[in-house]
Amino acid sequence: MTSTNDHELAVWLAEQAGAELLEVRQGGLEGKELKDAGDQASQAVLARLLAEHRPDDAVLSEEAADDSARVDAGRVWIIDPLDGTREFSEPPRDDWAVHVALWEDGDLVAGAVAQPALGETFSTAAPASVPPRTDGPMRIAVSRSRPPAFVNALADQVGAELVPMGSAGVKVMSVVRDLADVYVHAGGQYEWDSAAPVVVARSAGLFTSRADGSPLVYNRTNPWLPDLLVCRHEYADEVASFVREHADES
Repeated sequence: MTSTNDHELAVWLAEQAGAELLEVRQGGLEGKELKDAGDQASQAVLARLLAEHRPDDAVLSEEAADDSARVDAGRVWIIDPLDGTREFSEPPRDDWAVHVALWEDGDLVAGAVAQPALGETFSTAAPASVPPRTDGPMRIAVSRSRPPAFVNALADQVGAELVPMGSAGVKVMSVVRDLADVYVHAGGQYEWDSAAPVVVARSAGLFTSRADGSPLVYNRTNPWLPDLLVCRHEYADEVASFVREHADES
């Protein structure tokens, strides 16, 4: 990889880690052993390649010890080597992902979300074009195992259809891919869960915020960032208002 373009580098990093994960998945492991092997293998690939190609940048990863010095750094790669370990461990499911994002001087500036088993990578290098909304009920992407309690009430109020799927990144990409119109989450996340999906969604022209509509802030001392809203702009006020009104149910 010789490119100095951060957008292209994010894609390449995510795809290199994804290729390693596909190999791990074919290795005969199952359950927790497969989950752990995937986490470790993808982290190793990303750590090695970032050290080689961006040695002066800081890194925040789900699978590595956090260095508090990153808070004062000008550039920080925020990565989730394997988003959706449960789905990864259940072949042939494709709703798991690799997240690679770059935060620079106060905001997210580049990123990629690879879905290796789908053979797709969504990125700021080639922003997606989300088609105009067609007729039909609002479609809300939700966790297939842990949907926020308030989402059923939201769906009832607005007449929405719930679309269950796996990892956080996959749910955000479902809005980018026009498989859903809204992803709203309030059950707990960290910066690495949302950084890459958010910057990719922004590049596609989608609305992104905290679940209540307030700004998303990354590279904080505590990387806990528990809630998220990604949607078409026409739904942002309605969903965020509902979240504010039903905060105690989330």
